[in-house]
Amino acid sequence: MTTNNNTHFSKFPSADLGVLYPFKFQPILKSVIWGGSDICDFKNISSQQGNIGESWEVSGVEGNVSVISNGELAEKPLDEVLQIYKDQLVGKKVYDKFGDTFPLLIKFIDARDDLSIQVHPNDELAKERHNSFGKTEMWYVVKTTPEAFLYSGFATPITPDKYIETVENNTFTDKLQKYNVNPGDVFFLPAGRVHAIGAGCFIAEIQQTSNITYRIYDYNRKDAQGNSRELHTELAKDAIDYKVYNNYQTEYSARVNHPVELVSCEYFTTNLLEIDIPMTRHYETLDSFVIYICMQGHCTLKDNKGNSMFIRQGETVLLPADTQSTLIIPSETTKILETFVR
Repeated sequence: MTTNNNTHFSKFPSADLGVLYPFKFQPILKSVIWGGSDICDFKNISSQQGNIGESWEVSGVEGNVSVISNGELAEKPLDEVLQIYKDQLVGKKVYDKFGDTFPLLIKFIDARDDLSIQVHPNDELAKERHNSFGKTEMWYVVKTTPEAFLYSGFATPITPDKYIETVENNTFTDKLQKYNVNPGDVFFLPAGRVHAIGAGCFIAEIQQTSNITYRIYDYNRKDAQGNSRELHTELAKDAIDYKVYNNYQTEYSARVNHPVELVSCEYFTTNLLEIDIPMTRHYETLDSFVIYICMQGHCTLKDNKGNSMFIRQGETVLLPADTQSTLIIPSETTKILETFVR
């Protein structure tokens, strides 16, 4: 074990574990058939890629691990940094639960076309079938076209057998709750909830670290070679929560210069910070990393360790768990999603 640690330390500029600082990351851009053109504009970056449907902002997913873009640890992948700094980076209770797996995945999603209807398994089913965590997630709608919509949950009761039948006869969407959406809308999607993002939605997604998705229905679309995409209709049967709920949209009242809790679950808590004057956030007793996703405007962050960082719309920052407080100084009205593990 000592030899392994020394090997890791040799990759880093210093073996001094006393200092961590806020991290930015190189975005991982994903070109997909349904991708749009808004992500680069929103993030104020350039790319030769087309049809960019996703930007993975912070990721510990194997094969798609985020790389730090600033400071002394620039060019280092998040998983290696986590292996070295452990609970200093993510918090003791987080490290005890998740070990060397970073527990959250942060994305921007830009849908030019309708995405497939899908569901994600919970932790138990994902562990049994895939040796993976399940996937609970949330959406914050950033911008929309006038016709933008999404599906979340069932509108009418349905049995597992009837579910299979409606997929086969192309009436499954009739059973789903459809929402016309606007910027600022929030949807919490616990594992098991059937959902889909419709054309014209640009959203920020916060989710468990998992890439397990069961694709239920894809509107009988074909790819350029005339092939249908693989469906997981039978696998999804046991993963779906068939209960009908009154409302699948998260209701909240925005308040300027006051944190507003949007979602709180066992996997993450997300607050909306809309500020036009300086605000100090205290994390002395949190025992978790904190992620800031800048949704609008720009600001300067100053932490208790003397670090200062400018962030703007489209940027995401990871504050290590040993950060005790951060002063946010907006240059103009700024919106930030603040996410951590409670």
